[in-house]
Amino acid sequence: MLEKPNKNNNLEEQNHENTNDEVYEKGFLGKFALFFLELIKIAFLAGITIFVIRAFIFKPFYVKGKSMEPTFYEQDYLIIDEISYRFHEPKRGEMVVLHSPISTDFYLKRIIGLPGERVKIENGKVVVYNDDNPKGMILNETYLNEVSTAGSVSFTLGDDKYFVLGDNRNASFDSRSFGAISRDSIVGKVWLRSWPVSRISSFDLPQYIY
Repeated sequence: MLEKPNKNNNLEEQNHENTNDEVYEKGFLGKFALFFLELIKIAFLAGITIFVIRAFIFKPFYVKGKSMEPTFYEQDYLIIDEISYRFHEPKRGEMVVLHSPISTDFYLKRIIGLPGERVKIENGKVVVYNDDNPKGMILNETYLNEVSTAGSVSFTLGDDKYFVLGDNRNASFDSRSFGAISRDSIVGKVWLRSWPVSRISSFDLPQYIY
């Protein structure tokens, strides 16, 4: 005996199937929306982290010009440490990025004279006078590859003043020309050369032999 199909039953089954489809579709879209929101959150946090690092801790610079050869060459990519000088004062021999005292440019130089010292350049030598060396000490700058320091100048540095020179003494615009720089003009010290890959390196403080 054949039973006549119940239209109501079929309709209920069809509606039940559609409901399952809708639930599945809504669940999939919900998961996708959550995943997309997580991506936005991660991207936002990453952007904030990068901003904080670049603004307050490390900042990238690339070298332009020849004033620091042979230590740095044009297009070398440097990472500058901006946070260390919040805990200690700059030291002799450190290489720093500073605001130009005469323009809006940045300069890359090496710290030679410290606050309270007298720096004198004569006969191709750099002589530093301070409390420990009242008669003066000639800096033995091995990083110069025996290049002499041209000029004949003498500067007595104030409490927050520094005397800076480029390593390429014959092609550097530095304190011999624009004088001492202030402490607050220093952006940070060179921490790492990250490019080119073949010359990736960090930098230790030079040991001066007097």
